[in-house]
Amino acid sequence: MKKLNLILLALVVSFSAFSQQKDVVDIAISSPDHTTLVAAVQAADLVETLKSAGPFTVFAPTNEAFDKLPEGTVATLLKPENKATLTKILTYHVVSGNLDAAAVVAAIEKGNGKVVLTTISGGKLTASLDRDRVKLTDESGNSAFVTAVDLKGSNGVIHVIDGVVLPN
Repeated sequence: MKKLNLILLALVVSFSAFSQQKDVVDIAISSPDHTTLVAAVQAADLVETLKSAGPFTVFAPTNEAFDKLPEGTVATLLKPENKATLTKILTYHVVSGNLDAAAVVAAIEKGNGKVVLTTISGGKLTASLDRDRVKLTDESGNSAFVTAVDLKGSNGVIHVIDGVVLPN
């Protein structure tokens, strides 16, 4: 019995160590809900950037979030001639630093109900609480809610969102 417990403990530790080796790109790739995001990151040539040391906080829209955009938007953005626009949109979903859910909520509370986050594209996202859910509001006033938090990788953290936020 002692031997079995040691083997199980070793497996748990190994699995935990393996999962910590995944970076934010690997986590997105392993998610069936983020295939559109992964395709966009690849089309924008951001894979290498997002595999770097970071740390990054990624607000990752789901496939359903991209589906809410006007018909044809994603297909148009994925065209090579729209790479600069796609890159700006994707980097608007990324903040430098490793902001887990507790850090985001603490910053909102410290900011008396909201905090303005500067994205790596240079844009601003406002995070606030709406009925105990974190809401992100883009520069045009459009919002998305965080639906899953703290998917931790070796170079940052991912928070899943239900909408695509857009820079000006």
